[in-house]
Amino acid sequence: MSKYTKQDIIRIVEEEDVEFIRLQFTDMFGTLKNVAITSSQLEKALNNECMFDGSSIEGFVRIEESDMYLYPDLDTFVIFPWRPQQGKVARIICDIYTADRKPFEGDPRYALKKAVADAESMGYRFDVGPECEFFLFNQDEDGQPTTMSTERAGYFDLGPVDLGENARRDMVLTLEDMGYEIEASHHEVAPAQHEIDFKYDEALKTADNIMTFKLAVKTIAKRHGMFASFMPKPKYGVNGSGMHVNMSLSKNGRNIFDDPDGENGLSREAYWFIGGIMNHMRAMTAITNPLVNSYKRLVPGYEAPIYIAWSMTNRSPLIRIPVSRGSRTRVELRCPDSAANPYLTLAVCLEAGLDGIRRQIDPPAAVTENIFEMRLSQIKKQGIESLPADLGEAVEAFKADPYIREVLGEHISEKYSEAKMAEWADYRAQVTGWEIDNYLYKI
Repeated sequence: MSKYTKQDIIRIVEEEDVEFIRLQFTDMFGTLKNVAITSSQLEKALNNECMFDGSSIEGFVRIEESDMYLYPDLDTFVIFPWRPQQGKVARIICDIYTADRKPFEGDPRYALKKAVADAESMGYRFDVGPECEFFLFNQDEDGQPTTMSTERAGYFDLGPVDLGENARRDMVLTLEDMGYEIEASHHEVAPAQHEIDFKYDEALKTADNIMTFKLAVKTIAKRHGMFASFMPKPKYGVNGSGMHVNMSLSKNGRNIFDDPDGENGLSREAYWFIGGIMNHMRAMTAITNPLVNSYKRLVPGYEAPIYIAWSMTNRSPLIRIPVSRGSRTRVELRCPDSAANPYLTLAVCLEAGLDGIRRQIDPPAAVTENIFEMRLSQIKKQGIESLPADLGEAVEAFKADPYIREVLGEHISEKYSEAKMAEWADYRAQVTGWEIDNYLYKI
């Protein structure tokens, strides 16, 4: 049942003195976009009559088919607490429709909606809880971001060592003002690195929440004279930032991953879900880890997973099963990073898991030892595959998996592959400072 009607939103906008409404959507690469309207245009927007030029958005459409409509999702209406109290600013997240009023195949939110509908056809609800990590860096005198910080705090440290504590506190309070239920926030392992976790929820709402979360974090950081970065590996020699994804399926209100009589307290569906993700993981990595920089986080020595393996509690493999059981039983995928488009990421995670359930794909045996300390010969002997080593390898794996491509649809699969291969080619053509430092003087 919807939380708001059109009349509710019109009334709230008038009562709260909201002057601007941002009609937001996310492009294929996870970048938040918006069209701002004044309150006088609100009724037109709520009637799905606002148009924009889709050819100006990378990966959307060609110039000869550029007219597109924004369809606001009324339940996503929220007033930004960081904007002025007079002439407030609100936002509504929108779906993208074509000129002939059909859902746009290149809309990432539509891709997730299709996956959620597929799960619902099997009687399932898909719930997700993300763990979003980020860095808080200094800005230079021109207000531009740097990778500098004088902070030296570590995991779970607190002020005055944690120089970002006050900013993080304001972020949490701001998010709570916007209706988030924040479960935890703390300093992460690397200096200037932080994590804020919000409550498990239905997949589409969680993806919307991730996009809003990143906007709020960046906005509050700037107010504290800092820059918040969700780049996976902004600094050499320290841990990178991930976005672990905790997932569960429920049916008739019961978590179907839980089975007190099953092996390790898990149901057969839970094992099949894990098997499906492992089966498609190499292709999924192009979506869950979408940047050249993402693969610099996925290297030995910094806690990020490298091998496609799973474990009950061991944190070194790709998939971990936290100890909670009952309604809190969940599967944690540890490779995604916050640069990923959350709509596409959750869509491929869900559909890979559903494929495992449909085909009853059993995962290999769990890895009980620290996989980072295992010899390569042991890893090969157990038949453990590794994640792609770089973006180019990930995109080739994506192109070789027809099921994952079908999940995202032809438009997204083709445009995304083309863009990412171009990004990889451009990166490989660069001459880096490391190469100059190591080769110029001696060759």
